[in-house]
Amino acid sequence: MITWRRLGEPDFPLLGQWLAQPHVARWWYQEHSAEAVRRDFGPAAAGLDHSEDHLAFLDGRPFGLVQRCRLADEPVYLAELSALTDVPPGAMTIDYLIGDARLVGQGLGPRMIGSILRKTWTDHPEATCVLVPVVAANRASWRALEKAGLTRIAQGDLEPENPIDDRLHYVYRIDRPARP
Repeated sequence: MITWRRLGEPDFPLLGQWLAQPHVARWWYQEHSAEAVRRDFGPAAAGLDHSEDHLAFLDGRPFGLVQRCRLADEPVYLAELSALTDVPPGAMTIDYLIGDARLVGQGLGPRMIGSILRKTWTDHPEATCVLVPVVAANRASWRALEKAGLTRIAQGDLEPENPIDDRLHYVYRIDRPARP
């Protein structure tokens, strides 16, 4: 069973180690020094930013990170994404990583995504759907989304995080499940 906890400052050294791993650095193109991690993740950890960073735990051990936010809180990103697909009010997005390379390819990605989706529907009753753009070249990421139940609904050019990537992105969506 996957459990969750908000990322806190004591977790920054572990996160920095994960961000430095080649399998993470390739797609998360982010500085991983202690100063950079504090700068980039500190505001959310302190509750001063609209995004949410959650550590994923398996059997009590942290193995991954999910960032989650409302698209309405990111107007520039919302405008860019709206050029590719309809973005309904209440739409959210996630980004995710598995920190330990030894755990990659074992089915944890889809499980982690499915778990954060269930948590999203509970934590954010106003969330209508989750939209996730993925660089088309990141096959492992978009396959994890598909295995977690998301559907590819669009594709097109978005600014990649890593300048070596092509602009082509796939956009995945899952709607809030109907209430019984």
